[in-house]
Amino acid sequence: MKPGFILKSCLMVLCGMLAACAIITVNVYFPEKDVKQAYKSLDDMLLKEGGEETAPGDAPQSLPNGTKQEPPQSFLGQGRFTFSFVGTAHAEEPIADQLAIEIASNPEVLKAYEEMKERLPEMNRLRDSGIVGETKQGLVSVRAADKVAEVKPLVDAENRNRKAVITAMAKAILKINKKPEDSSALNQVLGKAAASYAVTRQEEARPGWWIELPNGRWVQK
Repeated sequence: MKPGFILKSCLMVLCGMLAACAIITVNVYFPEKDVKQAYKSLDDMLLKEGGEETAPGDAPQSLPNGTKQEPPQSFLGQGRFTFSFVGTAHAEEPIADQLAIEIASNPEVLKAYEEMKERLPEMNRLRDSGIVGETKQGLVSVRAADKVAEVKPLVDAENRNRKAVITAMAKAILKINKKPEDSSALNQVLGKAAASYAVTRQEEARPGWWIELPNGRWVQK
């Protein structure tokens, strides 16, 4: 057998092995219901104006696409225990609470919520007037072309804060899955974390606010 043929065969086998390795992905369990509940609990604790919480008996609301909003059931929102801002959640706690505690232990996230709460009245005014709307990626988008320059700094700051929360959620999901926090695994859950955040924000939207549906169509709630 010619040496050139052997070398060529080895190279083909090596390329095949590298290609196989390239398509291997890390499977990460995404607890969508718990993620949404964790977001709601954090909003109740850190974002709501005046610290008001959703009443346990509140009826579910509907989005234009028929999705139902369920009232928060988290221990965090019901006062079953207090936030201790610990770095690691205990395994016996519900997943939603593990996620919320993990995220709330992040100083960057706490700062983001503090800043979002400070601008909440102004953001609500912009949403009430239809100048901005809630996107399907969990961000805020300017809908009034003549107001872009005026509100862009506020919207950009809001979106930076939201991205910090969404990224923290993605990292928390990897942590409870005991998966490495590498770019491949993070990218796998980041989009889902953003979509779940979008649903949470849209479920909290007031009637008349503009929201972007998963198909990209904008509607008023």
